[in-house]
Amino acid sequence: MDPIIEVENLCKYYKQHKKEPGLKGSIKALFKRKYKTIKAVDKISFTINKGEMVGFIGPNGAGKTTTLKVLSGLLYPTSGEAKVLGYVPHKRQPEYQKQFSLVMGQKNQLWWDLPAIESFILNKEIYEVPDNQYKKTVNELSSLLDVKDILKVQVRKLSLGQRMKCELIAALLHSPRVLFLDEPTIGLDVVMQKKIREFFKEYNQLYKTTVILTSHYMDDVKELCQRIIMINKGKIVYDGDLEQIIKKYARNKYIKLIFLKEVEKKDISEYGKVVEYEPLKATIAVSRHVTPHIASEVLKKLPVDDVDIAEPELEDIIRVLFQTKKKI
Repeated sequence: MDPIIEVENLCKYYKQHKKEPGLKGSIKALFKRKYKTIKAVDKISFTINKGEMVGFIGPNGAGKTTTLKVLSGLLYPTSGEAKVLGYVPHKRQPEYQKQFSLVMGQKNQLWWDLPAIESFILNKEIYEVPDNQYKKTVNELSSLLDVKDILKVQVRKLSLGQRMKCELIAALLHSPRVLFLDEPTIGLDVVMQKKIREFFKEYNQLYKTTVILTSHYMDDVKELCQRIIMINKGKIVYDGDLEQIIKKYARNKYIKLIFLKEVEKKDISEYGKVVEYEPLKATIAVSRHVTPHIASEVLKKLPVDDVDIAEPELEDIIRVLFQTKKKI
């Protein structure tokens, strides 16, 4: 299978001016400036195949958005190669620009004082979308997102969730083959986040669109992506299956217990590390490989009303991995 996205030894460096404080520093800077090189992206390589949804994750300043901007042609790379659909993004060929879309949760493309449908018509003309395809796409997407009744309302009168849904329609009007999603659910409440995730999942299944998703909400990544690329300080530290990294680095599972009557903490601590405790409920962390045995013992010896065995939160695993100095 030929990859849709190919990145090889990609670098994007910036020169940052360092100025000493005060008037003296300003005068010195006029005659002799000092610069520091910022390696936003530093020799990263990966490929992504057709229809894949890949989570591109990392802490703030890791290089995620910079990479997406290079792949979408907004930034020129310092060195290395990047190809999407066989095109070199920074050449900004119209043929390529009509086949991808970049959705940034913190940027708006809809006209604030106009109804969303007016922005759709503008995008239709920009991307030269035929009338029949335009009507079909707007109808399908507005049904999927449940926004048919708000398309003629001024954008500034819409809620954040409604605006985000309309932003997605605007970004998908030309049926892009590649979709770059940069924090698409940022600022949304948990209910709206779930609806947006369900939409992306359904859209990917229907159209086999290749997707790169960056998000600080690990639920976005966990529910949508089987594969993750983890970047830290401009370098890729992991590229592989999400479940594998959970199994490898989540050494414990959590047994959550609800009791029929009060139980002392010392009686619970015999079975594992007590993470949370109240007389009528508690959570213990136990090694993954002994979890079934410990759960069985607890059920036999303590007055348990209900039990739940859970994986650790993905955020906790990722936080540990971000702190590692070497490639995973």
